[in-house]
Amino acid sequence: MIDVQRLRVLRTVAEHGSFNRAAAALRLTPSAVSQHVAALERSLGTRVVERSTRGVTLTQAGHIMVGAAESVAAELTHARRELDRLGTGRTRITVATFTSGGRLLLPGALARLTAAHPGTVVHVREAEPEESLPLVRRGDVDIALAYHFDGPLPGRPGRRTAVEWTALPADPLHIVLPEAHPLAGRQTLDIAELAEEPWVLGCLKTEAYLRRYAERAGFTPEVRGTTTDYFFACSLVAAGVGVSLIPSIALTPAPPGLRVVPVSPPVPARHVGVAVPRGRGDDPYVTTLVGALRDEAAAVRTVAVI
Repeated sequence: MIDVQRLRVLRTVAEHGSFNRAAAALRLTPSAVSQHVAALERSLGTRVVERSTRGVTLTQAGHIMVGAAESVAAELTHARRELDRLGTGRTRITVATFTSGGRLLLPGALARLTAAHPGTVVHVREAEPEESLPLVRRGDVDIALAYHFDGPLPGRPGRRTAVEWTALPADPLHIVLPEAHPLAGRQTLDIAELAEEPWVLGCLKTEAYLRRYAERAGFTPEVRGTTTDYFFACSLVAAGVGVSLIPSIALTPAPPGLRVVPVSPPVPARHVGVAVPRGRGDDPYVTTLVGALRDEAAAVRTVAVI
């Protein structure tokens, strides 16, 4: 039989990339961590990690076992919450969300959840996908409202995911200009038309998009503002610092003093979705919240671009 504690140790080693850092997180000695992993390998009859002076990497078997460890942890967490529900008669739901999604999509969806399931206790924590998706895999949160761009969902490559992903309507990016800008009256804009403009970044993740499109258009964007907050970026655009590339969700309601213009096709977009632990997709609380989030995201697309 596979020891659950050894799986927990392996998962922590995978998260931190070394026995020493895993030991610190688990409050164990590095020797104890090494012994747990060695014992797991003996019980499985195969290596789960490759040790080197640069740290520890998972083998193919290790990736499989970390996926199993995450599934076990999520199941145990779910079981504890079900026991709490039996004892208190109330269901506790924990939701992780990125900032702009939490601001626009989550409030209405949570209102529908609590209306459909009175007595539900909701906890919300702000987290970017790099943090929230591991929280789902570990069972620390029940649902994560997250996003990704062109690449796959954030996570360790080459491993089976313990997360079910439900896509919501895409969140297209728009050009944001001061309302007095000469191009503010256009129906669409090609990024190449803004080659001479200074830029403000409302999220560092959009920088890759901007630079990719700029490279295709033959120019290097001059970045005069960098923020981690789209709303702050809008205020910088309104102040004349530069133009910006911002998702629709962060532009609802339309910010004052600005003009929002769609990008000419191909339109860049964030791919927004909901992540839940594998096997929890048919939970009535999850289905209610996912459906409500889908409706909220669809409504954003109907907002008129000014």
